[in-house]
Amino acid sequence: MKIVFLDEYSVCGRSMAAVSRFGEYTGYEVTAPEQVVERCADADIVITNKVVIDAGAMSRLPRLKLICVAATGMNNVDLAAAADRGIEVRNAVGYSTYAVAETTLGAALALLRETVYYDGYFKSGRYAASDRIFNFDRPTGQLRGRRWGVVGMGNIGREVARLATAFGCEVAYTSTSGVVRREEYPALPLDELLAVSDVVSVHCPLNDRTRGLIGEAELSCMKPSAILINVARGGIVDEAALARALDAGAIRGAALDVFSSEPLRESPLYALKDPCRLLASPHNAWSPVEAIDRLIGCVVANIEEFVSRQRC
Repeated sequence: MKIVFLDEYSVCGRSMAAVSRFGEYTGYEVTAPEQVVERCADADIVITNKVVIDAGAMSRLPRLKLICVAATGMNNVDLAAAADRGIEVRNAVGYSTYAVAETTLGAALALLRETVYYDGYFKSGRYAASDRIFNFDRPTGQLRGRRWGVVGMGNIGREVARLATAFGCEVAYTSTSGVVRREEYPALPLDELLAVSDVVSVHCPLNDRTRGLIGEAELSCMKPSAILINVARGGIVDEAALARALDAGAIRGAALDVFSSEPLRESPLYALKDPCRLLASPHNAWSPVEAIDRLIGCVVANIEEFVSRQRC
């Protein structure tokens, strides 16, 4: 059995020995779109994190039986085409729940404490040159007593709600799926959630319901003291509208780990009047080594289950 991993860099150098025991394994650091077919030509199993495998590629890969997505989102694979060709597609679920939830709480704390500004104040030498022990250039805040709005109450949203509650926040949520479940937190329409929340964090998938979910109108509903955090998918938040809201002081700050295009080449987010209003990271909220090891474990389990069925 031949196994190919198209973007092995996405597991941060962690060992793939548990996968290679299933057959002849080849890992490529990165793979360009035009290299997909050539590299997967003899593969029975292909592993991909973000490399796209579309219908055209599948039509030229007659041996392909299983696609393992080394992530939760599967929007980089044409699922309908895979189903038509009898190619199984399996993703990794739950490996990054705690990591992304911790990143979300950390982002809220960093923005409320003005960590970016004060870190720069210290490292620039301004603190050393000051005649004052304290500096209050930018007032800071605490989480306790604030209202936290969760957009998308899935596994990650639920863990964020649990952590926010432990920090003394009052939590509410809005569902983007249209599915009503019993939760221990009150459900609110999106516009109402945005209007009452001090912190809003986004944890829903990107689909037709959520694309452009938070734009100019939605941002205008928020408090000037509010914070927006998006650790879900970039297309959910209108980045240009967010940049305008930050520049106008319509909201206090924002934290983004995901973007409409990745890497983000050009954006008004790079030219904010006050860069300290934005905390940004390169789509790595999910990536502590503990989470990556769990991710590899999910891939191993998906291959193991597939192989065991083939033997029956």
